[in-house]
Amino acid sequence: MAVRVDLVVSLDGFATTTDQTPEKPFGEDWTRLVDAYVATRTFQERVLKDASGKGTTGIDDRYAQEYFDNIGAEIMGAGKFGLHNFPDDPNWKGWWGDEPPFHCPVFVLTHTLRPSIEMAGGTTFHFLAADPVDALQQAVTAANGKDVRIGGGPTMVRDYLKAGLVDRLHVAITPILLGRGIRLWDELRGLEADYTVKSETAGSGTVHLTFQR
Repeated sequence: MAVRVDLVVSLDGFATTTDQTPEKPFGEDWTRLVDAYVATRTFQERVLKDASGKGTTGIDDRYAQEYFDNIGAEIMGAGKFGLHNFPDDPNWKGWWGDEPPFHCPVFVLTHTLRPSIEMAGGTTFHFLAADPVDALQQAVTAANGKDVRIGGGPTMVRDYLKAGLVDRLHVAITPILLGRGIRLWDELRGLEADYTVKSETAGSGTVHLTFQR
């Protein structure tokens, strides 16, 4: 069992965007940030349910495959689930449709507690008011020997990294500059000392940086 993180950031380290509008809740910057990941065959199949075989292969797709491999539970923040956008909608079930791509128990850390939501395909969302350590203990139990993914956003990921709880951190660095948002690397000086670090560059220009304990 390992605790894992996979995150996409800009060249200047931002893992969130700030150009959202009511008409475009993700914004143009988010599209640019995750373009190489969305273009992979794995994303097309696993998230968009397109089994036609279209999508890129190679290095970007290999990391996309690893993102889904051997995950038994996920922890995410309220922002990733969308509770900040739909705080008063009791019927909100996240961004991913009736069959989310997680296929495992997902623990959403929030002060807005709700009953668990069981979705098609094996995903069940549980809503917790818990600190990172307590949430991780519950996720490890639910994962039943498989890995636990810390799904983000970046503030939550930093909390787990600062606590020394992450075994493998994969960061896909997209070659764009955002200039604002929430940065992953703040308050993490010297993080690399606890890991073996490797990097490789995909044809898209994305640099895949991996910290392995």
